[in-house]
Amino acid sequence: MRFNKKYFLAFCILLIIEVYIALYVHDQIIRPFIGDLLVVILIYCFVCAFTKFPYLKVIIAVLLFAYLVEAIQATSFINWIGLSENKVAKIILGNSFDWRDMMAYTIGAVFIFIFEKFNVK
Repeated sequence: MRFNKKYFLAFCILLIIEVYIALYVHDQIIRPFIGDLLVVILIYCFVCAFTKFPYLKVIIAVLLFAYLVEAIQATSFINWIGLSENKVAKIILGNSFDWRDMMAYTIGAVFIFIFEKFNVK
């Protein structure tokens, strides 16, 4: 375990942006696409703020986690656990599967990879 202030600051900034998007942006591009792209970066920054795993392993783990959450949406999991009426759960877990979300997660992971590839000393 270790603490990285830069990744934690990035996480905090991204969290504020994500909350703003979730609460106030109701369009066809930023909320569904940019929000999903940013959530992969948000989770990556959180993991990197507290661990020192190789960046490629973290990117892959975060991307697989995002894919898993999206796949769970295809099963109506939120209904099974009785949270279909809970607004916060619907925002966090989502409530419908969409292949475009998978694409957004992948693009977010590619952005992280490019950033880290050129940022690593």
